[in-house]
Amino acid sequence: MQSWSLQRKIQVTQTRIIEWYQHWEGKVYVSFSGGKDSTVLLDLARRIYPDVEAVFVDTGLEYPEIKEFVKTMENTTIIRPKMSFKQVIETYGYPVISKEVSKKIYYAKKGSEWAIKMVEGTYTNKDGELSMFNNTDKWRTLLDAPFEISNRCCDVMKKSPLNLYYSVAKKVPIIATMASESSQRKSGWLKTGCNAFDGEHPVSKPMSFWTEQDVLRYLKEFNIPYASVYGDIVEEIRYTKKRRCQSQQGS
Repeated sequence: MQSWSLQRKIQVTQTRIIEWYQHWEGKVYVSFSGGKDSTVLLDLARRIYPDVEAVFVDTGLEYPEIKEFVKTMENTTIIRPKMSFKQVIETYGYPVISKEVSKKIYYAKKGSEWAIKMVEGTYTNKDGELSMFNNTDKWRTLLDAPFEISNRCCDVMKKSPLNLYYSVAKKVPIIATMASESSQRKSGWLKTGCNAFDGEHPVSKPMSFWTEQDVLRYLKEFNIPYASVYGDIVEEIRYTKKRRCQSQQGS
């Protein structure tokens, strides 16, 4: 699916959005970070449903240009976490390396056997094979780090305010995550597909099979405004050796 043409990806993504919208009778919103991926998602959704709401979580960590760009988008609700980033760090620890790594380190330091094995690289799956989610050796030293490490930052700063919004507005999200971004997101998509209708927190991920190049090409081809922090999108034309030779012969 990642090798599909951009046009086919657009068609399938918008089909998934329609399925999601109709299933929840319009009680949906686009999780809008102000970044390029969610900008594309919001455009795709509003080409079908112009009045669909966008929800932006102002964590206090965003670039000023992102915040200014968000303010230019109509029908955007801004929500905020109950704790500041400083308070999260002081309470839970730093989200170093990645959410996956910091989670393992956090629970390993708490004594969880599964986390210790993953950090040590000895965790096995049900078939007795070493798990693909084991840490590499270079992160073992974090067990002795002189500061707390945790993956709770995203939970407190983003997920909690969005869960609170869901409990009040009763709307389910459409998000712009892609399987190419991490092994965890790839694994999640393989389990549920684009639209996860069941579960405690239903979520639609209709761009899961997109790549970053698809996002950039969409912004460029459809002339979609995006946050200035990303700079200019420039197309690089690459010629094969054979084509260069033919060009030289022709000259």
